[in-house]
Amino acid sequence: MSPAPNNHEFQEWWNKQRQTNPENSLLLHDDSAGHILTVEISSPGADRTVGKDRSRSARQLSWLWLLKLQQIAAFFASVANSFVGLIRTANRRIASPDSPADSSSSRLYRVIKVFLIFVLLLLFVELVAYFKGWHFSPPTVRSAEVVGIVYANWLHVRVNYLAPPLQSFTNVCIVLFLIQSVDRVVLVLGCLWIKFRRVKPKANMEYKTTPSSEEEGGTENVEDYPMVLLQIPMCNEREVYHQSIATVCIQDWPRERMLVQVLDDSDDLEVQLLIKAEVQKWQQRGVPIVYRHRLIRTGYKAGNLKSAMSCDYVKNYEFVAIFDADFQPGPDFLKKTIPYFKGNDDLGLVQTRWSFVNKDENLLTRLQNINLSFHFEVEQQVNGVFINFFGFNGTAGVWRITALEECGGWLERTTVEDMDVAVRAHLCGWKFIYLNDVKCLCELPESYEAYKKQQHRWHSGPMQLFRMCFVDILRSKVSVTKKANLIFLFFLLRKLILPFYSFTLFCIILPLTMFLPEAQIPAWVVCYVPGVMSVLNILPAPRSFPFIVPYLLFENTMSVTKFNAMISGLFQFGSSYEWIVTKKLGRSSEADLVAYEKEADPLLETTAGLQRSASESGLADLTKLGTSKKPGKRRRNRLYRKELVIAFVLLTASARSLLSAQGIHFYFLLFQGITFLVVGLDLIGEQVS
Repeated sequence: MSPAPNNHEFQEWWNKQRQTNPENSLLLHDDSAGHILTVEISSPGADRTVGKDRSRSARQLSWLWLLKLQQIAAFFASVANSFVGLIRTANRRIASPDSPADSSSSRLYRVIKVFLIFVLLLLFVELVAYFKGWHFSPPTVRSAEVVGIVYANWLHVRVNYLAPPLQSFTNVCIVLFLIQSVDRVVLVLGCLWIKFRRVKPKANMEYKTTPSSEEEGGTENVEDYPMVLLQIPMCNEREVYHQSIATVCIQDWPRERMLVQVLDDSDDLEVQLLIKAEVQKWQQRGVPIVYRHRLIRTGYKAGNLKSAMSCDYVKNYEFVAIFDADFQPGPDFLKKTIPYFKGNDDLGLVQTRWSFVNKDENLLTRLQNINLSFHFEVEQQVNGVFINFFGFNGTAGVWRITALEECGGWLERTTVEDMDVAVRAHLCGWKFIYLNDVKCLCELPESYEAYKKQQHRWHSGPMQLFRMCFVDILRSKVSVTKKANLIFLFFLLRKLILPFYSFTLFCIILPLTMFLPEAQIPAWVVCYVPGVMSVLNILPAPRSFPFIVPYLLFENTMSVTKFNAMISGLFQFGSSYEWIVTKKLGRSSEADLVAYEKEADPLLETTAGLQRSASESGLADLTKLGTSKKPGKRRRNRLYRKELVIAFVLLTASARSLLSAQGIHFYFLLFQGITFLVVGLDLIGEQVS
């Protein structure tokens, strides 16, 4: 088969196209003899095009780098502005007008700040020694390097002069820790014995029905109901005054045998008018209720109660029940508490348990619920059963007025007037009863700021009181056992030693032993014993077991506030006399308040017209409640200096513990430091902006 002839027409067409388009680089040649088609690749203008593209790429690259430099400069400028703004905000929130507690704690803050500088310096020294290998082969005094000589002298001072006294102080704190742990175990065993034996106070009589109801044995006499005074001390309680007044006014008790005193210390005129209007509303419904307002607010709550007890009509009453503004007793509260006084002439106080409407609101309220559940379920119940004495909680209790008068009444000398009057009544021989099954609803503080101020007052006041009544305890006529219980258990162990060792052992000594390894804290002190104690503390609130680790860490964090408060009260610093009303949010819903008022209808003796108005829809009441509430101020988080500084101390110590591979100590210091950091940045509790 002969080869196909060459296509000359295509070759001529292709060459013409190449001449008209010189950019084409293909040349076709025909070799007729060998029937070979040759293709040449050429580009006459290729050199100029490549140079042009390269010059354009260089200019684009220059502009690109200039743009990137501009973006980098803008980024660093924005970071600098943000950092400056953060510093200004931090300074403003740290230096904002603080309570006296915060201002007086500047002494403790300065000490902690110096301690942080010292720890950072030690960390720098240890890092230098680690990278030079001196942790494995320490240098001698005859070392050739100046740095080695300095480090060798530091080791000599550390081993011979610093570690021994630190170890001795550590041992003292460990002994105090073990004593307090034994006390906690004994309390839990006592509570278990009470539960197992089903021990509880017994009343000699019981109120079952209202005075107008007929019983099997006939009609109950109104004279069987003693005269009871119900007091509601409050101060600027805009959010909760409705519910407290309503729940007290609907007590299932004869109207002619009770009187409600609303003791208003508010300095806000609008709040005063709102409370007056509420009192007048219940007066129109037939409730015996009076409004009292002091022009001069001296003595805080103690002064308010003292002023109310000075009224002439008080002598007509036998008992007084006290409820703080956020407390909501049940309608049968008096019927469950007053019977215990019958036949017990030496009984001065009946205390009931607190129950919290907002215990599941946030992490802070859950942790508070663990603490207070142990306090009421274990401490108050055990002390009430075995020694008939405990600290009055200041509210949700009923006093025999004779007992108050005999022990001197309310005194304004401390911020824990409830504990003060309880100790004096105990020294006068009066007995107390605690009712664990009678509960009174109340609120927990939902912000760390409010909780911190509350804890400062609760831990500075006992030290004030101990300093003032120590001599009175020694001179009292009570038994030696009761004196020892008051001095060593009630005051020293549970009010002084607990915050002392918690702060010094876990916030000062433990991080310091990381830099002075010759002084050691055993792992069982850091981990195992605190873990067991946390389990015991959480037993009264079994639903809170998932929060056992946050509870342990948070309790150590609060030791700073409690230690500072204890020192302030013991040495009479200015903050020990501080009283700040705990912020309340009124967690009981407005519909619940309307339900309270509707529940009051069958209990109140009113006219037909009032009964018709009471049976109307609750929409009008809800409208009134909505208009009376003042819009709350948007709260911003604060920065707490002591907590932040201690956070850096613990995190620095955890970094040092990595060099010596101390596992348990490292994890404890790390998580405890993070907890201090979270609390110091105000990231726990109420949501803030």
